[in-house]
This record gives sequence, C-alpha cells and structure tokens, in this order.
Amino acid sequence: MRIKMTSRNQLTLPRSLTEQVGAPECFEVEVRDGRILLTPAHIQRGDSVRERLEGLGIDGADIGDAIAWARQRRTGTPATIKT
Repeated sequence: MRIKMTSRNQLTLPRSLTEQVGAPECFEVEVRDGRILLTPAHIQRGDSVRERLEGLGIDGADIGDAIAWARQRRTGTPATIKT
C-alpha cells in the first residue's frame, strides 16, 4: 500500500490499517535501517498529563503549593498538603 505525504509532511493512515493494530490514538515513531517505523502507543491519560507538566517544569511541590493557595483563598485558612 502506498501513502502520500502532504506538503506539510503529514500522512493519513487508512482506517483499515489502524484498525488492525487496535486503532490507537498515538504512535511511537523511530527510524530504523532507513525506514520510518510506527508502533502503537497506549498512553494513559495520567501519563500524558505528567509529561506535559514535566515539560513545563512543574513538579509535585508546585502542584501542592497551588492546591494550598487555592484552598486558602476559598476558605480563608491556610491548608497543609501532604507530599
């Protein structure tokens, strides 16, 4: 089967192909021996959120601080966060 790449470097994979591998939402991509290899990636939503936060430089302590700040504003009393 032949698939054409657009001028924006985009490919559309036929549904008949993606259904054969479970119709994943994402693929891991690598180049191996001069070939582009797509492997279905089954990412948990929590994993993708953690990756996004990590990319923004936000860690668990920052999240705890933000929760404490929000609770303090809502109730007017300081909140403690267990980390």
